[in-house]
Parts: sequence; C-alpha cells; structure tokens
Amino acid sequence: MVETTGGEPDDGTAEVLDRPMPDGVRRRVVQIVSDGFGGLTVGELPVQLRQYARFAPNRRAKFAGNAMAAALETDPLFRQRIAEKLREGQPELTGALDSGAPPPAADPLDVAAAAYVLRPTGWVKLVTAAGEEALRADAERAGEESRAELERLREELAEARGQTRAETERLRTELESAKKEAESLHRKLRGALSDVKRGEAALRKLQGEMDTARAEGQAHVSAAESETRRLKARLGEAEAALEATRRAAREGRSVEDMRVRLLLDTVLDAAQGLRRELALPPVSMRPAETVDAVEPGRMTPKDIAARALSENDPAILDQLLALPQAHLVVDGYNVTKTGYPQMPLEKQRLRLLGQLSQLAAQTGAEVTCVFDGAELAAPVLLAPPRGVRVLFSKPGVTADELIRQLVRAEPPGRPVIVVSTDREVADGIAKAGARPVASAVLLKRFSPG
Repeated sequence: MVETTGGEPDDGTAEVLDRPMPDGVRRRVVQIVSDGFGGLTVGELPVQLRQYARFAPNRRAKFAGNAMAAALETDPLFRQRIAEKLREGQPELTGALDSGAPPPAADPLDVAAAAYVLRPTGWVKLVTAAGEEALRADAERAGEESRAELERLREELAEARGQTRAETERLRTELESAKKEAESLHRKLRGALSDVKRGEAALRKLQGEMDTARAEGQAHVSAAESETRRLKARLGEAEAALEATRRAAREGRSVEDMRVRLLLDTVLDAAQGLRRELALPPVSMRPAETVDAVEPGRMTPKDIAARALSENDPAILDQLLALPQAHLVVDGYNVTKTGYPQMPLEKQRLRLLGQLSQLAAQTGAEVTCVFDGAELAAPVLLAPPRGVRVLFSKPGVTADELIRQLVRAEPPGRPVIVVSTDREVADGIAKAGARPVASAVLLKRFSPG
C-alpha cells in the first residue's frame, strides 16, 4: 500500500511502508549501509553512528545493524549519502531502478534493499513484492524439504515393515521350537522332581547320621581342646618359671660380679694409695710385720668431716673426690633450682651437665646425675657429656628414690658422695654409708672465684 500527501512531488519519498520490513530485505539494507559507511567522514555520519566509524564492515553490520537501520529511516540526509555510495558501487542496478525497470535477473532481495535506500517511485511495492517472493521461496523450499522428508519416511516405513515381517517369521519359528523344547523340559523336570524327592529322603537320613557323628566328634574335640589348654597352661607356667630362674641367675651373677669387681678395685686403689703415702719399699716381708699391733685404718668419706674445714667449703668436695674409686651422685634439679632456678629446665640440665663433665675430667671420679622424670612431658633426647652418666627416674619413681637405689647398689666400703639439699635424702643415704654434701658446696666448686 502506498500513501502520498497532497502538495509533495510524486517521486517515492512520500511513500510509507505500512508493514514490517521483511528480514531478508532488512539484512541486505544493513549490508548496503555498512558498505557505504566507510566512505563517509565522521562529520557526515549521524551522531549515534560515529562510535562505529572505525569498525570493520562485518563487525559494523553485526553490532550497529539496528542503529544504522534506524538512522537510515529517520535521517533523509544520511539516506541520501548512502544512496550516492550505492550508485557509485552498483551503477547498473541503481540506474535500472531510477528508470523504473528493475533488471529481471537480479535477486529480488537486492532489488528491494536498493529501492528502500534510493526511494524511487513505487519502492514500497518492490520491498513488499520482495518480501512476498522471499516468503514464497521459503515456502517452496520448505515444501520441497517436506516432500523429501515424507519420501524418506515412506521408504523407512516400507523397510521397517519388511524387517518386521521377517522378524515376525523368525520369532514364530523360534516360538515353535521353544514350545517343543519346553515340552521336553517339562518331561525331564517331572523325572527330575521324582529323583529329587528320593534324594531328599536319602539326604535327610544321611543328615541325621551326620548330626549324630558331628555331636560325638564335637564332644571328643571339646575334651581334646580342654586337655590341650590345660597342658599349654602348664607348659607356659613351666617356661615362665624356667625363664624367671634363668633371668634371676643371670641378673644375680652379673650384679654380684659387678659389686665384687668394684669392691676389689676400691681395695686395690686404696692399698696403692696407702703404699704411696707411707712410701713403703717394694718388699714382700719385713720383721716388723710379724709384731702384733694395731694397724692404721683407711680414710673414709666420714673421716673427711673431722678435718678443720667448714661443711660449706668446696675443698671438702675435692678431698672426697680424691678418695680411691669415688662415686659422685648429683640430685640434678635440686642443684639447678638452687643455683639458677630462673632458667628453663632444658638449659638448667645442659649447664649442670657441662660443669659436671669438667669436674669428672679434673678428678677422674665416677659421676652420675639424676633428674626427676615426673617433670617431663615426653622423654628427653640428649647426648650425655663425656664422663657423666645421666639418669631420669621412671614414672611413679622420684629422683630421691632413684638416688637411694644407686647408693644401695654400691658395695660396702666404696666412697659414695651424694649432692643434695634435701634433708630426707641426706639422712637416708647417710644411713646407707654414703656422704651427703649440700648443693651449695657443688655450686661454689663450679664458681671460678
């Protein structure tokens, strides 16, 4: 439908498209605008299209299609400039449209798009006819596709029917064979059921006999197991008693050998020291030795206190450690908490052990340092210094009790010096023959001044 307004020239510019532009025509129009877009300066473009001036034609048509179509419809000057670019690019098509005789061999969509841009007289009819032609072509193409699809479906249906008939015949043959086989199986099944019944009766009889035999066997097995457990228990008791006897013999022999050896070393060292002090000549017998008299006794740790020294004098400790085979036992935490309680336990131990190592190297005495294991969250990992034995008490055993055990383990006559400020420890080890020394004395011995 073409509408015109009075007083305006009948050149096609007054015609109005009264229906939506066909999609095919619209795509061609956008392509024409995109192609002519690049030949215009930025000032010749509408304001809303200037942002797309640097886009490539395909990218411009993709992102600015709606904006270009709207500008072409509402801006006559822009449409006129695009029309000029179209005339330059397609002079034959535009010339034919201007003359009112579109080329019959041209694509209707191209003709309609060019007519929409040029707006010659009757352009609305061309756009409408192109849309109808495109719809008709689409319909014909859809019809052709539908007919081809229908033909394909008919062929598939015929093929499926043929396969169905063949499959039906095959299934009918298999069904007949299955019926015959089922009848044969039914006969065999009836015979098998008879055999099963006879077998079940025989099985029940055998089951009864097996239950009786199993009960008798179970009774014999229970009796045998009871006897085996009793014999194993007696064997375990005998083995435990034998192992305990062997262990007791080994431990007793090793402990006694150690005690005798230490006592022997003590006696020998004391004799050698006495010989050096008396400057006795190396003779086997002297006339004076036949005279009956009282011989001088050996110096013991208790005799050291009788000399003119204070109980807090470090010289007492040096004299005690100079005794033959002297054994120094140190109550570790009692000494460290007396001398440097502000330090962590680990540093307390390391400082004391280092000082004891130097003392052992200077005196040659046996040194044992005892720590209370109850104050530890986990076993201590350390390398004992040279010349110092480091012991921790076991769970449930205090360091004081461990010290008493060490004193009791020594043979009578060996000099044992225990360093501890604990009065109960001092009294207990004194009764056992050891010499108690206060922790402050050992700390003074360590002091350089």
